[in-house]
Amino acid sequence: MHKGSCLCGAVRFEVTCELEGPDACHCTQCRKSSGHYFASVNVPRTALTVEGAGNVTWFQSSGKVRRGFCSKCGSPLFWDPIFKQEWTSVAMGAFEKPTNTKLAVHIFVADKGDYYDIADGVRQEMAPP
Repeated sequence: MHKGSCLCGAVRFEVTCELEGPDACHCTQCRKSSGHYFASVNVPRTALTVEGAGNVTWFQSSGKVRRGFCSKCGSPLFWDPIFKQEWTSVAMGAFEKPTNTKLAVHIFVADKGDYYDIADGVRQEMAPP
């Protein structure tokens, strides 16, 4: 089981499955919503329990995706595909250690910020795999 929370603790979550290798999304929306690139992992919705869900505010950032963040402290927590009901993506930075994972892929690297390089040797994709 993996646990996590927002910065202020108003939203807490548990994931009851092993975590896959997360992705790091460099698209403009992720960079603007998080302040940098957004590392997250897809988890089955049936394996995700959220305590304090009333403190999650959802912003529909496109016709296909909504982003969940804590309404009290502003922590970005979730990336949720509206039309794919089987999974939600959870922010890696919100998990407590250890996660027992390693970054699997960088996505949307063509949109990455011009102030950093990706030099960690992890696979890079122009769009999601």
